[in-house]
Amino acid sequence: MIDNIGWIGSILLAFCGLPQAIESYKTKSSEGLTWGFISMWFIGEIFTIIYVFPKMDLPLLFNYSANVLFLSIIIYYKIKSK
Repeated sequence: MIDNIGWIGSILLAFCGLPQAIESYKTKSSEGLTWGFISMWFIGEIFTIIYVFPKMDLPLLFNYSANVLFLSIIIYYKIKSK
């Protein structure tokens, strides 16, 4: 049961970035987000993946990996829109 709760929480947190990634894709811009926010979020995700990877905690690895994917889309449109 606790594993299911972990998966549900990780999936919900992982997909928090999806609406912003979709919005960035639609508008071809990530103008409303500051570089400070994006870079701290991205670096935090990478460091956490490095920390969690040896533990092979799959729900958390899924969460952080999905966030890196969505952040990559956001960063792409942040750079491209300039």
